[in-house]
Amino acid sequence: MPSAASTPRAPSGSAPGSASGLQPVNPPGWPQPKGYANGISGRGRLVFVAGQIGWTEAQLFATDDFVGQLEQALRNTVAVLAAAGARPEHIARMTWYITDKREYLASLPAIGRAWRDILGRHFPAMALVQVVALIEDRAKIEIETTALVPDEDDRR
Repeated sequence: MPSAASTPRAPSGSAPGSASGLQPVNPPGWPQPKGYANGISGRGRLVFVAGQIGWTEAQLFATDDFVGQLEQALRNTVAVLAAAGARPEHIARMTWYITDKREYLASLPAIGRAWRDILGRHFPAMALVQVVALIEDRAKIEIETTALVPDEDDRR
């Protein structure tokens, strides 16, 4: 009987999830997604990160640029993870709330660069939702994150 899920091939040089204890999940026969995983499995301590927007730790917007706000929201996410003893490779899932789908799509190359610069080449399960507005009027993106710190990492 075939397995219920398959693990996609890892980027060259490492096994999927080997550093983080997380394993990408992809149903048999499905094409490999680009920039995210269809599912993630693992065991450990959960870290829930509230929605992070593109303002600084002082709650001030440095830019109204979509990619600039994305970069700051990702840095904010990494800071909260670090405060909980987690790292970007522990991210199991993210939900991005954006206010402009066209601006997002037009920014994909820069989004990819920002992702790799801040989070590396780890691609969690993700959802992207366009919303009418966010609570902070200047916010263009809000990112909610769940991380899973493997038991092995907690013992270090």
